[in-house]
Amino acid sequence: MSRVACAILDTTDPLAPARERFLLPEGLIYLDGNSLGPLPRAAAARVERCLREEWGNGLIRSWNDAGWIDLPTRVGDAIGRLIGAAPGQVAVADSTSINTFKALAAALALRPDRRVILSERTGFPTDLYVAQGLEALLGGGVTLRLVEREEAAAAVDGAVAVVLLTHVDYRSGHMLDLAAVTRAAHDAGALMLWDLAHSAGAVPVDLDGAGADLAVGCGYKYLNGGPGAPSFLYVAERLIGAFRQPLTGWLGHAAPFAFEQAYRPAPDIRRVLCGTPPVLSMAALEAGVEELLAVDMTRLRRKSLSLTGLFRRLVAERCAGLGLLTYGPSDPEACGSQVSLRHPEAYAVMQALIARGVVGDVRAPDILRFGFAPLYVRHVDVWDAVEALRDVLATGAWDRPEFRRRAAVT
Repeated sequence: MSRVACAILDTTDPLAPARERFLLPEGLIYLDGNSLGPLPRAAAARVERCLREEWGNGLIRSWNDAGWIDLPTRVGDAIGRLIGAAPGQVAVADSTSINTFKALAAALALRPDRRVILSERTGFPTDLYVAQGLEALLGGGVTLRLVEREEAAAAVDGAVAVVLLTHVDYRSGHMLDLAAVTRAAHDAGALMLWDLAHSAGAVPVDLDGAGADLAVGCGYKYLNGGPGAPSFLYVAERLIGAFRQPLTGWLGHAAPFAFEQAYRPAPDIRRVLCGTPPVLSMAALEAGVEELLAVDMTRLRRKSLSLTGLFRRLVAERCAGLGLLTYGPSDPEACGSQVSLRHPEAYAVMQALIARGVVGDVRAPDILRFGFAPLYVRHVDVWDAVEALRDVLATGAWDRPEFRRRAAVT
């Protein structure tokens, strides 16, 4: 393998034109789309139109004329196409943490004779924090039970109301078999709640086909919705009528502008909503999602595997003996669109890479994390990133005070 060979791969890449649809700084290799996707050019234009025309000229009329009031379900249906959800089952609202709270509370209410939330010991912290908060709020009646990730499917018993798992692990990239784990939860009578934060827009997902019950995910990673983009919440159609979420705000009401004193949940997916949608953020998210809908997810996954496979191979060949350990599945098919490596000085190494224009991120205590979003990452980017990594490690360029100085966000 050579850089020339990588360039040839890029010339035959059917997704190559998609890169031009993103604003990427010249000379920067961006391998952190699994934390924050770059700005789609269409999103900048869409938000500008929303600001100047819809808000600036339309003012309050734009709730109707520009369809602002329908953004939660319109963008939800668009995301649904990426995660295998038929229309009417996904809504965009709030944050992943808040939607996880809604989903867990509703799941417990749907299984009143069961009081255990089962989750993975090393799951994404916000999921665990929310579950812990719900456990404390409901007193001794609810228990959060934590097991190892690979043991979760077998650990579901008759006391478990809901299983909460991340589809793609945020640290290692390990991807669970969504259908098989869902089936195991159902066989034990439990509901299944998936966190798709590192899946949506990165790997093919088929929630309906897997028989999933509930799912949440964020809009600012692979969906390229911008910093703080709202989250999405999926509720299987068969459960919507019985879904009772705890944050009964006015936009989840059956008739919000009737201004009734008593709450009546909307008869459809709108019942998961709470407060007024953030229109500017949703406009940006809609544009980001449209970029993904323009490509085939199978083709996207094929390129993802090509990129991550190349990265693994080049690291093994060109960084051997430099203190790196691969972290995560050895089988690329069992991994999301990221590769994680371990190094005892991971933070400093990553800062040295960033200084050279290769942007990834770090997860405590020692994980170097690289995301490969196929819409804009090229094979030559992979080659150049590994060359930079090899040089930083071989020369000890990371061992400088400024690279050890910790920032608030890693």
